[in-house]
Amino acid sequence: MTFQGFTSQDFDVFTVPGLEARMEVLISELRPKLTELGTTLTPYLSAICGEEMYPHVAKHARRTVNPPHDSWVAWGNSKRGYKALPHFQVGLFSSHVFIIMAVIYESSNKLILAKYLKKHADELKKNIPDYFYWSMDHMDAGGTLHKDLSSTNFKEYAEKLQSVKKSELLCGLRIEREDPILKDGTQLLERIEQTFETLLPLYKASF
Repeated sequence: MTFQGFTSQDFDVFTVPGLEARMEVLISELRPKLTELGTTLTPYLSAICGEEMYPHVAKHARRTVNPPHDSWVAWGNSKRGYKALPHFQVGLFSSHVFIIMAVIYESSNKLILAKYLKKHADELKKNIPDYFYWSMDHMDAGGTLHKDLSSTNFKEYAEKLQSVKKSELLCGLRIEREDPILKDGTQLLERIEQTFETLLPLYKASF
């Protein structure tokens, strides 16, 4: 089966009221697409990273009351899990698809990334596309466009990564749900691969 892209119904999963009802639709409608995306992109990611990468589809298993506002597939270099490691993700909120590299609060690698940000802030400002975005909270659907950040901002991110226990940092691309590319599986896969390639130096700098 070839990846077909995402439809309006996939985004509407996150408007279904109630944990049980939302999870039921998420599992039946969206999770198979995320699983397929994981399988399809793993060989490409393994090739550009120069090591075996493993897909992990979000299970939302810890949730007991609040329904999830987003879902995703993540890739890391461990079969056991991805949260403690720098990783790539593709996922959906109700408003958009996100394609990111992330180091979240569970990872001690954020200290390595912080050193890199401090040392290479100017270089980073030049090398990341203006239309990419940054966020310090993976649960927040928002973020700040790269073009609106200065080298000083990256140094501030670095300080937070070093001093705030729950800090995290992610960077990548968002594609609004109305964008026609999302319905074209082939084009979308190409865009994801291009985005991962752009983010690869940041990923490698996190180890």
